[in-house]
Amino acid sequence: MKHLTSLLIFAITLISPSPGADQGRPNIIFILADDLGWQDVGFMGSKYFETPHLDALAKHSLVLENAFMYPTCSPSRAAILTGRQSFRTGCYTVPVLEKGNSSDNIFSRWTVGEEHPVFSQPLKKAGYQLIHLGKWHIVGPNPAAETPGSLQKKLTQPGNGDLSWVAAHKTPEIRKYYPTGRGFDENVGGTWWGDPARGYDKGYNAPGGGYVAPFKNPFIEDKPDDGWLTDRLTSDAIDFIERHKDGPFFVNLHYYAPHRPSVPRSEALRTHFLKKKGDPSTGQGMGPAKKKKEVADYATMIKSIDDNVKRLTDYLDQAGLRDNTVIVFTSDNGFNGLQSANKNLRGAKGNVYDGGLRVPALVHWPSVVRASRNATPVHGLDLFPTFLDLAGVDDYTATLDGDSWLPLMQGRELNERALFWHIASTYKDPPCSIIRKGEWKLIQYLKKGDIELYNTNDDQAEKKNLAKSHPEIAQQMLKQLVEWRTKNEVPLPPSSELRN
Repeated sequence: MKHLTSLLIFAITLISPSPGADQGRPNIIFILADDLGWQDVGFMGSKYFETPHLDALAKHSLVLENAFMYPTCSPSRAAILTGRQSFRTGCYTVPVLEKGNSSDNIFSRWTVGEEHPVFSQPLKKAGYQLIHLGKWHIVGPNPAAETPGSLQKKLTQPGNGDLSWVAAHKTPEIRKYYPTGRGFDENVGGTWWGDPARGYDKGYNAPGGGYVAPFKNPFIEDKPDDGWLTDRLTSDAIDFIERHKDGPFFVNLHYYAPHRPSVPRSEALRTHFLKKKGDPSTGQGMGPAKKKKEVADYATMIKSIDDNVKRLTDYLDQAGLRDNTVIVFTSDNGFNGLQSANKNLRGAKGNVYDGGLRVPALVHWPSVVRASRNATPVHGLDLFPTFLDLAGVDDYTATLDGDSWLPLMQGRELNERALFWHIASTYKDPPCSIIRKGEWKLIQYLKKGDIELYNTNDDQAEKKNLAKSHPEIAQQMLKQLVEWRTKNEVPLPPSSELRN
């Protein structure tokens, strides 16, 4: 990580009289959508979904065209919050989604241990006031069940409507894994839940699915004017900013939307999208009536996120905070194939192809960032060191696996690097490791060592495996991937035939 170099450059920026000069440590709003696909927003090419406010924001932002996450929410959120790879946290996918046995998989942990600091902790030490709102998902429903060593079976979760776990989660023993135990001053809605429907006995089939009040989330206090969850989270974010506008503040706004269940924001919006012509280039808004109805409902949820981003930016403008506030917007993984579509990419959420890995991303900071689009590959792991650089934290010495985006924000380039993934358990695809460098992407499956090689510039949809036709590139990429695993002592499933 080039963290110290970035800090020196940032310090020069702070004292420079140039138009990018800062007014002090910036406020930070980090907006993370859930299951929002790479092209599910207009600024990345959607002609069906409507995001006019995000599109307007993107025109004055750094848009990262090649941003990537893990293919499911648990490992992505663990990576974002800790800045550490999955093999360090033991979180490879959502535990309840795993398939197979303990020989062919390393079953995932749900709870991120205290040995892995979260970015809120050094930011709190640096003087930031912090709030977390929405999905947390790095604590399990029963942390005591996550015994040391390899898990012999996958973890389970309580049934829909079962709130028997709540009392234990409000004790110090488990609250230490919650936002308020990890440096945040306030927590609105963050718990082990992966979606908001879990408070209802009927789950996804409940009226409103947790998106319509009452939310039945034990960590959201009911208010008389509650209506729509995304609106409520945004209102609480604005209230927090109002109380701490002297700054610096950090708002961790992790919407549950547009994760399933697909719930229409309103009947009028549902009708609008049902009548709207679909996009044959991506497949969005196409298909039989049942599919089109779910996609239309999903579209209203995306529209709601977009409307609430405007509420935030309007408030920042009114409060005179816009110039010195960094807004980061992205998603935790690719689109859910039941809700959206993208013919330009292979796979969807849960897959190790780019339909599962690739996400929209932008950084907005009027006093520093000039509008541009950048094709440099970046990863969610980079957010932790980016936030440290923004906050001027120069004494953080714990392990980080990413690199700060600050050079890109200042119009410069990152040094060329490879991006890595290690997914040691089975969900939609077998356990594998992935390396991406430049336009090349190599996947190695961990059972027997089979490889796939793709040129993502020429073959964005990853249709043609070039491992046999480009053996030299394949071997160079594989050598670097194996060296990375060896250097970091990355664990392999017990039945793997690989040495590393």
